[in-house]
Amino acid sequence: MRIVNLLKIAYRSLSKNKLRVLLTMLGIIIGVASVIAMLAIGQGSKQNIQSSVASLGTNSIMIYPGSSTQGGVRMGAGSYSTLTKKDAEAIVAKCEFVTDVSPVVQKSSQIIAGNKNWHTMVVGGLSQYFSIRNLKIEKGNIFSSNDERTAAKVCVIGLTVSDNLFGANGDAVGQFIRINSIPFKVIGVIERKGQNSFGQDQDDIIIAPFSTVQKRMLSTIFLNSILASATSEDDIDKAKAQITSIIRIQHRLSPNNEDDFTVRSQADIANIFGSISRIMTILLACIASISLVVGGIGIMNIMLVSVTERTREIGIRMAVGARGRDVLIQFMIESVFISVLGGLIGIALGILISMLVGKFGGWPVVITGTSIILAFAFSSAVGMFFGWYPARKAASLNPIDALRYE
Repeated sequence: MRIVNLLKIAYRSLSKNKLRVLLTMLGIIIGVASVIAMLAIGQGSKQNIQSSVASLGTNSIMIYPGSSTQGGVRMGAGSYSTLTKKDAEAIVAKCEFVTDVSPVVQKSSQIIAGNKNWHTMVVGGLSQYFSIRNLKIEKGNIFSSNDERTAAKVCVIGLTVSDNLFGANGDAVGQFIRINSIPFKVIGVIERKGQNSFGQDQDDIIIAPFSTVQKRMLSTIFLNSILASATSEDDIDKAKAQITSIIRIQHRLSPNNEDDFTVRSQADIANIFGSISRIMTILLACIASISLVVGGIGIMNIMLVSVTERTREIGIRMAVGARGRDVLIQFMIESVFISVLGGLIGIALGILISMLVGKFGGWPVVITGTSIILAFAFSSAVGMFFGWYPARKAASLNPIDALRYE
């Protein structure tokens, strides 16, 4: 028999039991739709994390104080004050793979403007802090090196702070606020950045000159961190190695001593969360794939029933010249047709679900061609795999026994 004839026979056979075919396809449809939706959500989350990390500066390098040990228990990074401004100055002077460096101190404070108040984080840094963190000014200007040198009481605020203290339509530039009873003049407002992937509002911040915050608010020589920017993404590892060597010399650490500081880059953070996202995406896809396997078992079950119901038909076809291979191909075509049609419907449903989740659920979703091809190929393979046994059983029937079958 020619393939065209086999296709016609398969179509007529399946069209006789439309409801049964639809119910058989249901497992494939749900499986394919679930795989596409889960991969879209996973890919969207991954890209959202990457964009959030990139918004902090793709070349950024963070140096944090080391950890301390209390009662035999080692505390986390930053639990021990080890970094000073001299460390930042040494990085500027000696690290050839770094362009910008800013020491950072910070304190959570109550902010007052007129009859309104707001609680937020006050960060002290150099003017380079803005370029390292990829912060842009919407109104006004950033503070100058002269403001840093004189410990001027000026600051730049985020839009969340501006909205809460001066209203959504208020002009904060030129206004005065009080931070821990110290008057500061607002000289700039940062462009809106929104929340990052970790739920932190990046606009809820006040940035003031490093010397102002350190001397007037904290009265300490130690830093919360040092921010640096590598010359390029390719030089991040070289810059980290140089920074580590420089600070070890600054802190007079012998080769046997562990680092009393931690050096990290945005790439490290992106890789960590990217790995977590990939694992979750794979896990969700595997769970969704179970529906495909269940759908494949449904196809095998229905095809076995079909072989039993059409035993006499198979015997007649073999008696008039059909070979076992022809019968095998016929039932394989029916099985693959069910899985392919179910896969196409599942793809459409999966895309629709992903779009609805993105629109009404607020989840970032990214539908890729790879996920569609993968789901469709898997559904087709399921049809071929689970349809093989019933088709083989039909092809191996003895024509005489098949004609006698009641």
